[in-house]
Amino acid sequence: MNVLVVDDDFMVAKLHSRYVSATEGFTVVGVAHSGAEALRVAERVRPDLVLLDIYLPDMDGIGVLRELRAAEERDGRAPVDALFITAARDAAIVRSALRAGALHYLIKPFNQAALQEQLRHVAALRSRFDRLGEARQEDVDQIFGTRPPGSRELPKGLAAHTAELVERILREHPGEDLSASECAAAGSLSRVSARRYLEYFAETGRAVVTLRYGGTGRPERRYRRIG
Repeated sequence: MNVLVVDDDFMVAKLHSRYVSATEGFTVVGVAHSGAEALRVAERVRPDLVLLDIYLPDMDGIGVLRELRAAEERDGRAPVDALFITAARDAAIVRSALRAGALHYLIKPFNQAALQEQLRHVAALRSRFDRLGEARQEDVDQIFGTRPPGSRELPKGLAAHTAELVERILREHPGEDLSASECAAAGSLSRVSARRYLEYFAETGRAVVTLRYGGTGRPERRYRRIG
């Protein structure tokens, strides 16, 4: 995914760019330090994702996102996703960001793992939408996060209490990758059972899968919770 980083602080923009570049599958294609510059750069590079600060010298980040949305409708541009990265904590601002179409809102300060987790979440959402033809209610609930994991209808052969256990294990290891064997050991499950639930979370956008390559044989599949 191509990313535009927008922050009025040059050093902060540089730091966020470094975090993005360190995340597999993401490339920084532009940096802007004002709202007007962000709109100009976005028109030129057409990013997939914009990291937006609220406090900019000429207009706020919410206004920037609304201008981007208007340009999409006017010019037929592909829609851009947006993550707000800001020190603004006012609930009204958070609500306005949500209404403007932000996918998430990160409050400064935060560490690299927190941003990378949200980037992977954006990638997982895009992948899920790309795979969907006609959405089921279950798909919509999972995308919008309107039901707790245990209340979702599980595929045949999966049990809600085991799904809750596996998700709790992932939640207890934030920013870490777990193998099916490690998850099984933590939950007193069989490796085969743990992998079934982990694959289910990956398929439904609740976890991301990475591959660890060893000396020989197949790469090991490792799982990290999203959100």
